[in-house]
Amino acid sequence: MHKLSRLSSSSILRNGGSRYRGVASSISASTSQYDSTGVSDSNKSTSRWYSSITTGRSNSSHSTPKFNLRNGFYLSNRYESTSAAASDATDSPPAEKFEYQAEVSRLMDLIVHSLYSNKEVFLRELISNASDALDKLRFLSVTDPGLMKESSELDIRVQTDKDNGIITITDSGIGMTREEIVDCLGTIAQSGTAKFLKALKDSKDSGSDNNLIGQFGVGFYSAFLVADRVVVSTKSPKSEKQYVWEGEANASSYTIREETDPEKLIPRGTRLTLYLKRDDKGFAHPERVQKLVKNYSQFVSFPIYTWQEKGYTKEVEVDEDPAEVKKEGDDNQIEKKKKTKTVVERYWDWELTNETKPLWLRNPKEVTTEEYNDFYKQTFNEYLEPLASSHFTTEGEVEFRSVLYVPAISPTGKDDITNPKTKNIRLYVKRVFISDDFDGELFPRYLSFVKGVVDSNDLPLNVSREILQESRIVRIMRKRLVRKAFDMILGIAMSENPEDYEKFWDNFGKNIKLGCIEDRENQKRLAPLLRFFSSQADEVMISLDEYVENMMPEQKDIYYIASDSLTSAQNAPFLEKLKEKEYEVLFLVDPIDEVAIQNLKSYKEKNFVDISKEDLDMGDKDEEKEKQIKQEFGVTCDWMKKRLGDKVASVQISNRLSSSPCVLVSGKFGWSANMERLMKAQSLGDTSSLDYMRGRRVLEINAEHAIIKNLSVACKSSPDDQEALRAIDLLYNTALISSGFTPENPAELGGKIYEMMGMALSGKWSPAMEAEVMEQSKMINGSEAAIEAEVVPVEAGTGQK
Repeated sequence: MHKLSRLSSSSILRNGGSRYRGVASSISASTSQYDSTGVSDSNKSTSRWYSSITTGRSNSSHSTPKFNLRNGFYLSNRYESTSAAASDATDSPPAEKFEYQAEVSRLMDLIVHSLYSNKEVFLRELISNASDALDKLRFLSVTDPGLMKESSELDIRVQTDKDNGIITITDSGIGMTREEIVDCLGTIAQSGTAKFLKALKDSKDSGSDNNLIGQFGVGFYSAFLVADRVVVSTKSPKSEKQYVWEGEANASSYTIREETDPEKLIPRGTRLTLYLKRDDKGFAHPERVQKLVKNYSQFVSFPIYTWQEKGYTKEVEVDEDPAEVKKEGDDNQIEKKKKTKTVVERYWDWELTNETKPLWLRNPKEVTTEEYNDFYKQTFNEYLEPLASSHFTTEGEVEFRSVLYVPAISPTGKDDITNPKTKNIRLYVKRVFISDDFDGELFPRYLSFVKGVVDSNDLPLNVSREILQESRIVRIMRKRLVRKAFDMILGIAMSENPEDYEKFWDNFGKNIKLGCIEDRENQKRLAPLLRFFSSQADEVMISLDEYVENMMPEQKDIYYIASDSLTSAQNAPFLEKLKEKEYEVLFLVDPIDEVAIQNLKSYKEKNFVDISKEDLDMGDKDEEKEKQIKQEFGVTCDWMKKRLGDKVASVQISNRLSSSPCVLVSGKFGWSANMERLMKAQSLGDTSSLDYMRGRRVLEINAEHAIIKNLSVACKSSPDDQEALRAIDLLYNTALISSGFTPENPAELGGKIYEMMGMALSGKWSPAMEAEVMEQSKMINGSEAAIEAEVVPVEAGTGQK
């Protein structure tokens, strides 16, 4: 059987402000309930107290007796209407009325209507204020232990009444005196904590714990986001009296009175009672409050308890059916076993909500890999372990703690790299969750896949603690976070298990390439992370460092070619001479590759060179030989240029071909064939810029190829021959395709190919050719028959005379 939790006197809520309606079982000596251990009445101090939710409301005659918190236990029940609470206060001293400052009224209107973008932050603000009050008490008790004499427990408790729409937040912190209530809750920019810090600074008695103390003032007014009326009951250990502050939304005044009801007195601290608006009563649901606490205040350094409904199972007897009659008399003497059934007994109890401790506050040397992985899975709802993690503390002009992770897989897909709002970075200020909705303030969008938490004690925020200011501190934090992310990724690349980086590159390789385009400041850190296929490694990707190590001694540049697939890149005619010289060429087959490499420009003082562009220098120029070839084929080049017209800028002798007759290269400063193809495919691209960016095209011919030599002879003997001119057109269109360009008129190209095929195959299968073939076949068959006739067999036993 499920054991019920023990409630001690130190764990009982400091009582809420209004009268309660009984919905729980009465707690008294005569009605005490026990757990399965069966504790007797003589040992009530160790029995487990709880209350059971009944199916209906109790009568007023059976209402739950209440206990003074100074003397004993009490168990909180549901609230009665506010009118009943008002009737009980008729004997109390009259309340004093105070007018808000004009600035406060304007502030409240601003908070309710425009300052906060999400109403649910009210609970975060109020719990943060409660935590600040506890911090202040803990700090002051070091020099004045008497402040803790009423109770040594430091905690926060949140109770809800979903039927009446009431939320009560109680802390056992420092509380406020009457003067402090007026200063803190009725005056803008006045905070008891701020005055406390100023006094410590003036007395030069400030310590290292001061940064834990926040402000109680502006954040308090966020309660009016969801509440029509707010009641604050507070007791300071410096005062003998407990005071009640009460204010309403859109009111210009508030009241302060002394608390005289002994059932509502608290030993120390502050109790906030929020009477929710009609549209916001959903916040009073226990499960919703618990969810908000876990989301925003999970890592507050003090325990936060929420009032939750629980249950345990037990066996109960079932009444027998009177219709059952025993037929045999002997059965009456047999003792029949009583029937039982299992039921769930409901009760209400406090539940610790912030059980997870902030991992980033611990020493990294004391945290195991399993703990890092568990924290990652719990915080970000992941099921796979991360590829890497980084836990660090930054000190100096900007101080913050952080734990970063690299996920094992991209949750949004490999192609979704443009959405910066991934909710992967959770920002905390003094362990209070602020936001996870950023637009590049802490991480650039190409690193949006990195997950983690960032906690700063002095991060500058506006009054809502919600929107980050664009400040120098934020820029410094971003810079250091990005560098730590690079170190973490580089650690994966250098790990002993290469499969980890293969998995990373498969999921986030495009993000790294995007970083090469967008982040010029960190290009030197991004370049070693890149991976490509090459002419010497078409199955395993290599890094730029590996490429540089494999370069030939006489090689000066890093060569690459961009194409739409690995197969087309491997068979491109541009590689012919480079392969003969054993120069390695990078294959850029991803659409983003070419832009990334062009933005890098160089790596380790080696320039990136596109082998599909004109003026390719492979470091083996023979000026005398080139001059001789140009003299020999100069007229042929001019003749071909005249035929092609504006289709090419010029016709030149190529130094990159060995087996192909020609190739069409791009201008040095224009688009490559691959880039031109990509630009045409853009659905929102500007087609008017295609002609301008296309640049000049140069037809390079291989002077040693038989086709070029034949055309050279035709140029000198019969330059107007139509077959030779058509051969030039077909040569150009073929080079257009083999070089990666798209023909402007595919039908015309097809017609020319068919024409050339007709010329090549003309007469080979005509009737005359068929008759000649048959005659040759008969002659061959006749000769074979004559040879067989000459062979005469000789009978056995015959001889010559």
